Amino acid sequence: MDQHIAALWATADAVHVSNAGIATTEVTSVAYANALLGVGRKEEAGRLAIINYTPRDYREAKLKLTYLAAYLIATGSTLTANEMDAVLEATRDRSSALVS
Repeated sequence: MDQHIAALWATADAVHVSNAGIATTEVTSVAYANALLGVGRKEEAGRLAIINYTPRDYREAKLKLTYLAAYLIATGSTLTANEMDAVLEATRDRSSALVS
């Protein structure tokens, strides 16, 4: 989660720099787009790591679901069908292990 949050901050910082007009004189549009693409990929990798993470216990399962819910609400985004399946499967696996 820390990696994902850091990537989100990096994305926000890159956009802020562009909006402030700092990037227009020092960095070309292509370089800025490439930098933004790089932080976007890190954000996506962090999000996928969280989605695919199998919690070790009930507490971690609750934290994972709470974090994902907060992320989706804050960004107004949704999970793809495959991402939703991965989240539900990991939760089912953990629930089965706890009941056994």
